[in-house]
Amino acid sequence: MPRGFGRLVKARIFVTLKPGVLDPQGQAIARALGSLGFEGVSGVRQGKLIELELTQSDAEQARAEVETMCEKLLANTVIERYAIELEG
Repeated sequence: MPRGFGRLVKARIFVTLKPGVLDPQGQAIARALGSLGFEGVSGVRQGKLIELELTQSDAEQARAEVETMCEKLLANTVIERYAIELEG
């Protein structure tokens, strides 16, 4: 951990498309799974996972900082939603 900073907080951000938003990658995954013999798979939605390490001594402040990151850069909040998990 860098000197002069608080404890290390790990953040995981899960970004997925909002319900009702077309997910062509999810549809391609479902078709590919079907062609590989995995029948009965439907409603596939894909997303992304972003992991961050923050030097922060206050969990509430860390969450607020990550929320701001999501709103400004990490998620397109018009079509995507996000969930944050903090550890540490």
